[in-house]
Amino acid sequence: MRWQRALLALLKERKDHSIALAIDTSNRPERPVLIQNIVKLFEKLRPDTLLVQADFKIRDVSPVGVATIQYFKHGKSSYTEVLEWAAAQKIDTLFYITDVTGYFYEELEVDYEVFWLVPDDYMPRVPFGKPIRVA
Repeated sequence: MRWQRALLALLKERKDHSIALAIDTSNRPERPVLIQNIVKLFEKLRPDTLLVQADFKIRDVSPVGVATIQYFKHGKSSYTEVLEWAAAQKIDTLFYITDVTGYFYEELEVDYEVFWLVPDDYMPRVPFGKPIRVA
């Protein structure tokens, strides 16, 4: 329950920030109910959140309460398009649900907050931002 409190606090602290929630849809997660619960938390606390579904490209951007999450089975994931999208949309804080096994262009400048929400027992090293294990 520790991560739930941390996520709740982050959302409350950023009540005046523009935020987005991205989901890596390149593989079906081991814990799909966990992912749905995170989405519901954002929907309840920040209904203005945009949900970005992406694997090697952005598949869908829609309000968090409207989206139906669709997973793919190819295992390829790139964070570049989502990170560029967040910069173009002037997102202050991006929350990204992923196993952090994707790639991105090294030259990419990220000048906003990124929280990697990792739904796994294994916590890989993140390239920037802050990881939060949500398992």
